[in-house]
Amino acid sequence: MATPTLDDLRRYAIARTLFKPTTLPSAIRKLGFVQADPIRAPARAQDLTLRHRVTDYRAGDLETRYTRLAIEEDCLVNYGFLPREHLALMHPREARQPWDDETRRKATDVLAFVRERGPVHPREVEQHFAHGRVKNYWGGSSNATTRLLDGLHYRGMLRVVRRDSGTRVYEAVTHLPADESPAGRARRAAALIDLVVRKYAPLPAASLTYLVRLLGYGAPHLSAQTQAALRLAREEQLASCKIEGTTWYWPADENPASRRHAPDEAVRLLAPFDPVVWDRRRFELLWGWTYKFEAYTPAPQRQFGYYALPLLWHERVIGWGNVTASEGRLHPAFGYVDKKPRDAAFREALDEELHRMTQFLAARR
Repeated sequence: MATPTLDDLRRYAIARTLFKPTTLPSAIRKLGFVQADPIRAPARAQDLTLRHRVTDYRAGDLETRYTRLAIEEDCLVNYGFLPREHLALMHPREARQPWDDETRRKATDVLAFVRERGPVHPREVEQHFAHGRVKNYWGGSSNATTRLLDGLHYRGMLRVVRRDSGTRVYEAVTHLPADESPAGRARRAAALIDLVVRKYAPLPAASLTYLVRLLGYGAPHLSAQTQAALRLAREEQLASCKIEGTTWYWPADENPASRRHAPDEAVRLLAPFDPVVWDRRRFELLWGWTYKFEAYTPAPQRQFGYYALPLLWHERVIGWGNVTASEGRLHPAFGYVDKKPRDAAFREALDEELHRMTQFLAARR
């Protein structure tokens, strides 16, 4: 295999994840994990990610079809949607911080209530228990019942059965016992490493290390095993090369220098968490500028905008767009790293992307 260049890695990073649009179940299986985010600007991140990869996808299709798909809302390196078979790699999950006796007692009571009632809305649980409010991770206050339900879900005792107007509805669930032998834990850790590498490759060495550290969210009880699996993957299992002082890794059965990674003619507005642009370290190495997600940045300090969508054309991320929609019409505003392309091909491709975005936001009839 020829040693890839940075141009090869750039084309490879795009082509391997922007595959030909397919069915919703197939797209989620190919991606392995779809990060979720509640902000709609103009749609949720999971929908913005899937619209490029699912034929005739509309905003909200994932939530609408969730109960008919073999997928779950759960954690991996962050929160999102993943094929159900991946849960066995992480559950039963052991949280880093055990509950104190009082919290454990309350959680046991809530779990018994859900088991007796069946699928429940958090409001039903709060009306029954009236747990009040507790201090949250950011110094404010949160609904104590919501925290308990989140904790039970994280520990694998509840699952999200559906959403009602965006709110999770839970039901009780029991995961099969895991193989807790040293070999079994090592196999699960190796499978998790493979999952995140295939999701986000090619990866700079520092990003690979960071991703494995983030697996401490989805599988905190396997941290020692994932670190050992990372060392083995680097030394024996992954392909790699060094370019301008940076070591890059990718699955050994893929060829970044393949000619089939040639870019297409489309313009695409990507979600901030799309796998093409998710890794900000890789983003800067591949495209030579720093992109920031600024939804939580005070407005006067924003450089790109509230929910800037990276703008991909051919093999380059050339800028960003902020898009709002009202009465069936888009209101886009664009920024460019250098000058806006002036050729007719770009204008036509951008118009086509905005047309696709309009269709994506239109309600199904």
